[in-house]
Amino acid sequence: MFSPCSRQFTSQFTNHLKRLQSTLVIAEHDNKGLLPITQNALTAAKKLGGEVSVLVAGTKCGPAAEALSKANGLSKVLVAESDAFKGFTAESITPLILATQKQFNYTHIVAGASAFGKALLPRVAAKLDVSPISDVIGIKAPDTFVRSIYAGNAIQTLTANDAIKIFTIRGTSFEADALEGGSANTETVASDGCATDLTVFLSQQLSKSDRPELTSAKSVVSGGRGLKSGDNFKLLYDLADKLNAAVGASRAAVDAGFVANDLQVGQTGKIVAPDLYIAVGISGAIQHLAGMKDSKTIVAINKDPEAPIFQVADYGLVADLFKAVPELTSKLT
Repeated sequence: MFSPCSRQFTSQFTNHLKRLQSTLVIAEHDNKGLLPITQNALTAAKKLGGEVSVLVAGTKCGPAAEALSKANGLSKVLVAESDAFKGFTAESITPLILATQKQFNYTHIVAGASAFGKALLPRVAAKLDVSPISDVIGIKAPDTFVRSIYAGNAIQTLTANDAIKIFTIRGTSFEADALEGGSANTETVASDGCATDLTVFLSQQLSKSDRPELTSAKSVVSGGRGLKSGDNFKLLYDLADKLNAAVGASRAAVDAGFVANDLQVGQTGKIVAPDLYIAVGISGAIQHLAGMKDSKTIVAINKDPEAPIFQVADYGLVADLFKAVPELTSKLT
């Protein structure tokens, strides 16, 4: 057994290590405001202990930085504004992160496991010669992380031995930070050397919809190959409008050309965890389940009683979707 003196020393040593730790969160935003996954990343960063700072890089990102400065428990918000960051390319932001890490000696660098984070942090890790950790769903200690593998069929707990830990977090596994109660200082960091001709941002076209954004919606209605055509997705749009829900799709439906790939839910699509997830005509392949199995309530509508989706559903309806969905929609006011 440890003596009281030993326990006191261990506690003091642990607190000292926490003081030495510092985490840099890479903010994801559109210059006008933060994307929700940044708030999830803040929550994850605070679980590590030590100081937490946020880096905001963009062209005119003042509103995003201002929102972050209100978060409780932040050491500082670092802001880098330059035309070099137009389009938020990994090639331009990587040098900025490397310079910031060198200046402040951060022990951890974290971002959301979005398309942005997945493109950026592996490049940063390669430059720092460390191993990145992807899709973290839990933090047990500053060097011990839990992540989902094999399409969610197994959970891995690993210890990172690198001096600098670089990881992405699954947004659905961490509560969103409230962004209130704080008043962090905002500091400007230089963006020298960030311009590059390796990748040139030309333009982007964003699909516009009156429905909620898929990854942040409280209700999601998703369709699969059972809908048979893209025109039949109107059944789901009508239902979604009654529920104020977002519309998603399985990879099979996307590959068949029924809907655009930005609606894809699953391991290679978007990860969602709404309060209500309605799966219509979706068989329930493990790749799809990996993207929605953390939903609080799952409802499945499928004419095949043996469909795997029923194994994870809280409520299941074995029925012809072309009859069941219109009837359900008509009963909603």
